[in-house]
Amino acid sequence: MSSVQPPEDPAYDDRIYRSPMALVSGVLLLALIVWLCGDAVVRGHGNAPWYGVASALLAVPLVVAYTLRPAVFANEDRLRVRNPFRTVDLPWATVDAVRAGYSSEVLADGEKYQLWSIPVSLRARKRANRKGDGEKAGADRSVSELQELAERCARRQGAQGTVTVRWSYEIIAPAVAGAILLVVLLATR
Repeated sequence: MSSVQPPEDPAYDDRIYRSPMALVSGVLLLALIVWLCGDAVVRGHGNAPWYGVASALLAVPLVVAYTLRPAVFANEDRLRVRNPFRTVDLPWATVDAVRAGYSSEVLADGEKYQLWSIPVSLRARKRANRKGDGEKAGADRSVSELQELAERCARRQGAQGTVTVRWSYEIIAPAVAGAILLVVLLATR
């Protein structure tokens, strides 16, 4: 007779935490950049098309970095924090705490990492506290879910490992190229 062991926990896809207002703002800002810089490229005379290209090359990666890119992905093995210029992978065994004060952050291996995609609203927190029905503000609810997930999954075999940090050169390189092109254009006027 063979002994079959049940799985530790049911597997699920990543939970994704993002700021809806940041996504809306990012899309609107990108539309504005395309409109203004596109007009300069298509209708501009002299150096105007080059200024349009340089400005777009600088602005688009920064808008993407600060509005569309930030996200927190959580599954049963790890927490992946995607901030504007870097991505941090945190196996649950390394996470000491997830908390929200004036900002949301995760503490792991003696370091503190900000959670850009879970903004703290002190106004929403006050409103939830005034209601007094035990309801939490959005950021506090998300942070509680992540803290509970960290505590529950830290002992899993797949949740072991070390913290890894990767810089987002796909955002940094075009922004730097746009800034250099803009400086060269301004210097050669």
